[in-house]
Amino acid sequence: MPKLYSARIIIKTLQKAGFGKISQKGSHIKLRGLRGGKLCTVIVPNHTEIAKGTFGSILKQAEMTRIEFEGV
Repeated sequence: MPKLYSARIIIKTLQKAGFGKISQKGSHIKLRGLRGGKLCTVIVPNHTEIAKGTFGSILKQAEMTRIEFEGV
């Protein structure tokens, strides 16, 4: 089974990749950053463990692969 990440780790990693926190509504945190000259908005639920499907959706929104994410 793949490793599950917490929202805190995902947000820290995305911030290292150039994303910045722009708002929070309830338990969802919105980050925005440039990827390949394109502005990307990513919504991360603030949970202790993020499900693998949700994690995949976050990577898709950020236009990153799992390998890129783990290499940051």
